[in-house]
Formats: sequence, structure tokens, C-alpha cells
Amino acid sequence: MAGERARSLGKGSPAPGPVPEGLIRVYSMRFCPFAERTRLVLKAKGIKHEIINVNLKNKPDWLFKKNPFGLVPILETSKGQLIYESPITCEYLDEAYPGKKLLPADPYERAYQKMLLERFSKLPPLAFKHLLAVKNGEDSSVLKAEFNEKLGEFEEILAGRKTVFYGGDSVSMIDYMIWPWFERLEFFQLPDCLQHTPKLRQWVEAMKKDPAVKATMTDAQTLKGFFELYTKNNPEACDYGL
Repeated sequence: MAGERARSLGKGSPAPGPVPEGLIRVYSMRFCPFAERTRLVLKAKGIKHEIINVNLKNKPDWLFKKNPFGLVPILETSKGQLIYESPITCEYLDEAYPGKKLLPADPYERAYQKMLLERFSKLPPLAFKHLLAVKNGEDSSVLKAEFNEKLGEFEEILAGRKTVFYGGDSVSMIDYMIWPWFERLEFFQLPDCLQHTPKLRQWVEAMKKDPAVKATMTDAQTLKGFFELYTKNNPEACDYGL
């Protein structure tokens, strides 16, 4: 029932019991980029955790008691405390657990990362619209141009900071927050969009060497198989490949 590659819990499944002492639980879905953010932070900080996969195409009723939006990721502590929304779960983990701090100590740098994340939030919907347009045989050139334009802004930011990562010379919170969409560029039918962004290409290569990134990556072919089922509202989509 628990574990990264465990089958997902759907409608009619009983709610999982209390979280064991010394662990934190994350409710996730294997292919969800938002839940991947939380799993990246859990791995990066070496936090002892258990994963409960949820079937987002056939949601169990108890999911809405844990998050009124019925979405993942959700964290649950052994005290029964619930935390949801991916940036909030990640900030909580960084503050509540010892080890390497992923958010900067400097108030301005911290605010700067949050502003960057706000700017980045315009990209995922564009990438998804582009994928659907390609899948439906529609003209996707305007969407692609808009995506590339916004990507260019992130190239300029990295060039201006003169560092490998967005927070400096080591991976920090903002890198993990935006990574899942770069991991999925091929899946979003945007494999060549880094052609004119050398700093971003360098960043992607550096991110691929990060242990937390290595531990959470999913290949484009598997994502494609999942998405084929997902767009057909197939309840087996979330368990693709198991």
C-alpha cells in the first residue's frame, strides 16, 4: 500500500491509518510534477517518509478530508497535522527538519526565490496547452513561441546571476520547484526549446547529476504511456507501468 511504486488508492479504499512516529507521510501520484516537488525535497533533506499514491482519476472520498481541493501533494505528520499545496509543503519540510537548508537565510534572497517561482508559474499551463494542441493535431506554433519567450527570461536571469543554479553554486529550493517541468520537456513536445539557451542547458545537465533528481526522474516514454490513459479518463492511468 505504501511506497513509491505502490499501486494508488482510489474510490472505496479505506483511509490509511495514523502515520507512524518518526515518519512523515506524503500523499502523491507517481507522475504529478507538483507532488514531485515535495518528493524532491524529502529526498534532498534525507527525511524519513512514506509515500501513499492516490488515484487522481478515481479519487477516494477521504482525500477531500485531507485536502479540500482533492489534490496532491499532501503531507501528514504523526500528530495528524495536514499540509497541502506544493510550495507550502516544501517550505514546511525545510523549516521543520534539520540538515541542509534549501531556502536562503537572507530575507531578500528568500523573497527573490518566491518571486521567481511566481514568474515560473505561467510556464506549466503553457506547456500543457502545447501538449494538448500537438496531440489534437492543432497549430501549436503560437503557444511554442510564447513558451520559448518566457523560457528566455529564465535564461537571462541565470546569465545575470553568473551561477550554475538559480540560488547560487549549489541546488536550492527554487531549482527543485521548477525542475519537474524541465524533466518533462520531451513529454510536452518541446525538446528543442533549450536550443538557444546555453545557461539553461548547463543548468539542466547539472540538475541531472543531483541525487534527489536522479531518485525521482521518470522517462518520457513512461510519461507518454500515462498521459495516453489519463486523457481517456482511464482509472488505470495513475498505475501505468506497475
